[in-house]
Amino acid sequence: MAKKKAEASKSFPKATERDFEAIIKPVITEKSMALMQNENKVTLKVAADANKTEIKLAFERIFQVKVVDVKVANVRAKVTTRGTRYTGKLSGYKKAIVTVAEGQAIDLFKE
Repeated sequence: MAKKKAEASKSFPKATERDFEAIIKPVITEKSMALMQNENKVTLKVAADANKTEIKLAFERIFQVKVVDVKVANVRAKVTTRGTRYTGKLSGYKKAIVTVAEGQAIDLFKE
C-alpha cells in the first residue's frame, strides 16, 4: 500500500496555459537564495489575480514536486530617483513563497 501512495504522489497532471500565466518568474535575491538553500522555499512573482490554491497547483504541475505551504504577499510600488534629477517608479507585484516538501528540490537555473 505504501508503494501505491508513493507512486501516486510522483505523478502530477500536465501543466496548463493558465499555470504558466499564474507563475510569472522567480525572485532572485540574497534572501530568497538563502531561503531556497536552508528551508527549501522558493520565492516567485505571480499574477495579481492568482490565489494560494491556484499557485500551489500551478507550481506542482510545472515543477513536478509536492508543495507543503504557500504564503502570499503584495509588494508595494516604490518611488525612486535616478541621481538627483530623475524620478521614477518601481511597479508593485504579488509575491508567493512556496515551501517544497522535504526531500524534494527544484533547479531554477537549468541550462
